[in-house]
Amino acid sequence: MSFFAILCALLIEQVRPLAYHNPVYAGVLAWTRWTSRNFDAGKPHHGWVAWSLAVFVPTVLALAVHWLLILTLGLPFAVLWSIAILYVTLGFRQFSHHFTGIRDALDEGDEALARSLLAHWQHVDAANLPRSEIVRHVIEHSVIAAHRHVFGVLAWFSILAAVGLGPAGAVFYRMSEFVSRYWAHKNGASTQPSSIWVQQAADRAWSVIDWLPARITALGFAVVGSFEEAIDCWRNDARRFPNENDGVILAATSGAVNVRLGGGALSVMPVTDPLSRAQAGESFVNGRGPDSGSTPGREPEPAHLRSVVGLVWRSVVMWMVLLALLTLARLLG
Repeated sequence: MSFFAILCALLIEQVRPLAYHNPVYAGVLAWTRWTSRNFDAGKPHHGWVAWSLAVFVPTVLALAVHWLLILTLGLPFAVLWSIAILYVTLGFRQFSHHFTGIRDALDEGDEALARSLLAHWQHVDAANLPRSEIVRHVIEHSVIAAHRHVFGVLAWFSILAAVGLGPAGAVFYRMSEFVSRYWAHKNGASTQPSSIWVQQAADRAWSVIDWLPARITALGFAVVGSFEEAIDCWRNDARRFPNENDGVILAATSGAVNVRLGGGALSVMPVTDPLSRAQAGESFVNGRGPDSGSTPGREPEPAHLRSVVGLVWRSVVMWMVLLALLTLARLLG
């Protein structure tokens, strides 16, 4: 039933996207704040205690509800629970409005508006970016957002659902990503900043958790794009990016659509509210040090934005077809 749950969640999310401010997000935020406030006591092991509670409690809760529904009401209700979990953890509409607004501004020739929208989205200083750099940063942020909101969730959900753990994988992946991002940016808060230990624990755990999904996403982009160029760029240029997992995805994207990615990082605006930056879903270029060069490829231009959209959707279709075939084989076997 994993294929059915994913398909329904994607369709519902396209028709009625989850509101930016919603009770689920408010609950997750309150839970993350509570764990760090009560268990971040400034010792190395406290970082792992806070991270484990923040991530595993919601994951176990999602799994417990899944099995409770199976044992009491039956499998159809458990599938509905999986659809609900996927609806709040998976979807393009959680970030695509930023991409669409910037793309439309560039199509209309309004570069000032495009810079303003990019600065608002990622909380960076984009005032002096030339047109090609606006496009480059939009591609980079959008591809990483697509991975974290769609492909990474699909990977962990599918793997754990296959062994009977229901929607726990989707919750586990999204909570791991959120606490890593939130605690990193909470470090800049003037009151109750996160200790280095919870940041390190969350960052190390996230690097391990995202290792396989990042490569699955990169492989999908290579298959539906220019395969040889994507693989070659993956092998030779992934190390140009500060974050290893993000670098794999961006290098594969660069080769798949023949566009230059990487280069100078955007400068982060002063932190006035770390929550707003955590909500923005900032990717690797913000606050992670300078980039170490760019990949080969054509200079970024607005036409590449459409190419990236096509690349992402073709990859979604490919993985959905693969899941459908695996589901059919399992039913017939």
